Amino acid sequence: MELLWAPWRCSYVTKKHRGCFLCAALKAGKDRDRLIVSKTRHSFCILNLYPYNAGHLMIVPRRHVKDLEELNRAERADLMDLFIRMKQVSRKALNAHGFNAGINFGRVAGAGLVGHVHIHLVPRWEGDTNFMPIATDTKVVSASLGALYDCLTKALRK
Repeated sequence: MELLWAPWRCSYVTKKHRGCFLCAALKAGKDRDRLIVSKTRHSFCILNLYPYNAGHLMIVPRRHVKDLEELNRAERADLMDLFIRMKQVSRKALNAHGFNAGINFGRVAGAGLVGHVHIHLVPRWEGDTNFMPIATDTKVVSASLGALYDCLTKALRK
């Protein structure tokens, strides 16, 4: 496999992770700096700092729980309502043709953060897969996180 130079990941790889990065982002109070796109009473939406594709979002309950069954009805409804809203906004603002969505329960299921459940929402476009992942095992994300943040928050205000 070829190497991809990605110096921005160095701080993530070398940083000692204490606590939950999602809870820390919410508590920081600097939504743009922390890439928090939207907040509701029980949930929030944050851009994934290490996206699978441009516009990769995580829909997160405010309460730190590891599984959906630990949320009460109001929290689950709010989480799903925000998920649906962000899917609609992404479809319109980013002109997404489709989506992948998923929740990983447990490290063996692929969860990078085991303690705080969240839903991944990944926009997809016709032709967004190309030779790069096949030939070089490299994914190209074509939009900056700042530009995506601005685009999504502007669409949410409409």
